[in-house]
Amino acid sequence: MNALLTRVLGREQTEGLHRVLLWAALAAALQGVAYALLVPLLTRLLGDDPDAAWPWVAALAAATVAYGAVAFTAAVRGNRFSADLGRTLHHRIGDHVVALPLGWFDGERTGALGQLAGQGVVQVMNAAANLLRPLCIAFVTPAVVVLATFAFDWRLALAMLVAAPVAAVAYRWSGRLMSRVDRQSHAAAAETADRLVEFARHQPALRAFGRTAEDHELLDAALREQHAKARAAVRVGVPGIAGFALAVQLCFTCVLLLGTVLALGGSVGAGELIAVLVLAVRFVEPMGAAAELGGSLRMARGTLERLDEVLAADPLPQPATTAPLPETYGIELDGVSFGYGDGRTVLDGLDLRVPAGHTVALVGPSGSGKTTVTRLIARFWDATGGTVRVGGADVRDLTTDQLMSRLAMVFQDVYLFAGTIEGNIRAGREDATDEEVREAGRIARVDEITERLPDGWAARVGEGGAALSGGERQRVSLARALLKRAPVVLLDEATSALDAENEAAIQQALDVLTADRTVLVVAHRLDTVRGADLIAFLEDGRVVERGTHEELLALGGRYAAFWGEREQASGWRLAARSQTRG
Repeated sequence: MNALLTRVLGREQTEGLHRVLLWAALAAALQGVAYALLVPLLTRLLGDDPDAAWPWVAALAAATVAYGAVAFTAAVRGNRFSADLGRTLHHRIGDHVVALPLGWFDGERTGALGQLAGQGVVQVMNAAANLLRPLCIAFVTPAVVVLATFAFDWRLALAMLVAAPVAAVAYRWSGRLMSRVDRQSHAAAAETADRLVEFARHQPALRAFGRTAEDHELLDAALREQHAKARAAVRVGVPGIAGFALAVQLCFTCVLLLGTVLALGGSVGAGELIAVLVLAVRFVEPMGAAAELGGSLRMARGTLERLDEVLAADPLPQPATTAPLPETYGIELDGVSFGYGDGRTVLDGLDLRVPAGHTVALVGPSGSGKTTVTRLIARFWDATGGTVRVGGADVRDLTTDQLMSRLAMVFQDVYLFAGTIEGNIRAGREDATDEEVREAGRIARVDEITERLPDGWAARVGEGGAALSGGERQRVSLARALLKRAPVVLLDEATSALDAENEAAIQQALDVLTADRTVLVVAHRLDTVRGADLIAFLEDGRVVERGTHEELLALGGRYAAFWGEREQASGWRLAARSQTRG
């Protein structure tokens, strides 16, 4: 367990947790001492000389005050540590996640990560603040009670000592029963959360096809699975909890019967018996509380294990020594191969050159690997074979900051942060002046958007940019790329599904963005293809044809056929439907 804590929390926080546990254990020990002092106190109060109890009253008062002071300190330290722990965990998760390759983020992991960073971190914080002290009481206080009982009657103390392993075995048995379903319950809850978010985000598409909540099978299936796992947890958990409670009560009953037998036989006085039975109650009660804590503790441990899995994921390797920054920024892919882990090869020995200051268009059928090429250049993943270079340097020899500072990426799927329009543009270069931000926005014609919004540049875009249209989000994205002033532009052309006004605005911004820069564009529009310095046609993971537009048309190969299909598709129109009159 300590190794798990060190891996997840880090050494400093683990040591802080040990200090909190030490204070909680000291408070529990003082509580046990206070209860132990009841034995001589009650013995003298019920004996022949009650006045002899006053020194024990003073000792009990001192122990109680000490316990109160230490317990208060333990509670304060526990809550303070819990707050620090939450910040630490969020920082550790965030710092590690940003270093992971984007291929790690599939749908299942993204949902589980969101649950871990939210509910999971809160569970661990709650364990640190509210479960540690009761847990220490459940173990330390009974131990002190048993030791104190040995000082008064070894037979009752031995009975308590024998009862402890019985209760421990019952507790472990109960825990094993619940641990079987805890992970399955968590997985079902994560899947349900994913489906709920999907259902909420995609209401337009669902309603367009008449899919209501009752008809959304994926959500229904996830809810049914979660319900089934919850029922299984109850069926498995209730016998375990009941069995542990029964074991604890049996232990107490045995101690009570033994004490009664000893009192009837005259071996134990009435006052001493009452006091020892009070200790027996304090011996049993914390163990019962441990059963109630068991579920929360298992959830916290399960969360730590899942956090450990995330933190154990291999980050994108960074070079030990950084390569010098190049003076020119051409792009080269030599024998590049890549697959997404499902056994499917996307790129197979691909060779491609983008000379510095030139524009190369990638053309090919869907699934040929065009977007994958741009992602490998940006090192969202590492190629499984071959080499990717930017400015003559292997991208694996450049740090992420070095590489990203030289690339501007504009893709079809635009994500805006839930802030202001100005803030989203400034994300391209944090140290830009207000004038530079506004100038980039003006070139991308974002000013046309801000002029009609009440808050202007301070208008909030909503989660993911939901308050703006697709074309407006693309304008903000282009302004962000313009502000960055990177020498290499990776462009997954984003004007193919826009209205004429947004298309014109975005094309104007693209002309400025790509001027005098190295540009690799995944081309969907015929005008973009025709204007490229070089066209590379991808098929089956390789460049099968390359050349200018005219050269490839004259070749009469795959590109020429592709071009013909696009021209034919661009001229489609609705045919008038003939009407017949009766």
